[in-house]
Amino acid sequence: MGSFSLFLFFFTLLVLNEYCCRLDFLWKRKFQQEREQAETMENLNWVLLENVLPTHVAVQFMRQDHRNEDLYHQSYECVCILFASIPEFKEFYSETDVNHEGLECLRLLNEIIADFDELLSKPKFSGVEKIKTIGSTYMAASGLNAPLCQEGSQDTDRNCGHIGVMVEFALALMAKLDFINKHSFNDFKLRIGINHGPVVAGVIGAQKPQYDIWGNSVNVASRMDTTGVLGKIQVTEETGEVLRGLGYTCQHRGLVKVKGKGDLRTYFVATDLARASSQGNLLD
Repeated sequence: MGSFSLFLFFFTLLVLNEYCCRLDFLWKRKFQQEREQAETMENLNWVLLENVLPTHVAVQFMRQDHRNEDLYHQSYECVCILFASIPEFKEFYSETDVNHEGLECLRLLNEIIADFDELLSKPKFSGVEKIKTIGSTYMAASGLNAPLCQEGSQDTDRNCGHIGVMVEFALALMAKLDFINKHSFNDFKLRIGINHGPVVAGVIGAQKPQYDIWGNSVNVASRMDTTGVLGKIQVTEETGEVLRGLGYTCQHRGLVKVKGKGDLRTYFVATDLARASSQGNLLD
């Protein structure tokens, strides 16, 4: 009886040990699965957030101590703003049975904007941020993650280099639209306005955050677009001076009456040679 009791005791211990080991294995496996799911969701949230917000802003929202009521805002002294519109699209858009009540028109606009967005993935345009689209107008900015620009300083090329990058981005947009025109048998042309100066950037909303920039510089950039000419890049006098310092040729247009600003002296950036080069690089 003593041997049987001892055998039963050790057998019970063995069964309990096997049960505990199995239970521990299942708990570890469940924990591993939950951790992998959490990491997958975090990565997915990061990708989605990075598509909505600039990377340096998305980092702020991914912090564990971030609260929804926290307002993100940042002031910048030198941001270059671009507005590129397709005025002819309004006349092109129509709701008929042939284009499925305007669906085909919107499909083409989506293709254009998607191709514009694709340019942002190029390393040379890594400093350019898309802000938003307003109808058929594309808004972008550079210098939101760059050193402050000090005009007239000895480091102008380094501090204001992103303004030149924005001009190159504008040329790439024009070349991309020409490429789309050839394949869609259209003749759209961009009207682009560029300005630089101080802005305030911020995120509005918590559940559906929207990143945007505000300031007089943004308003003037918008006016450079609306008072511009098809196929041209219009810039303000101050931006023109910076671009000439960076080696660009700017053609004096004259005084342009700008709503709310009076008469402003503006310039057209010479695009013919640079645009041909940009289009060649795009096709390559």
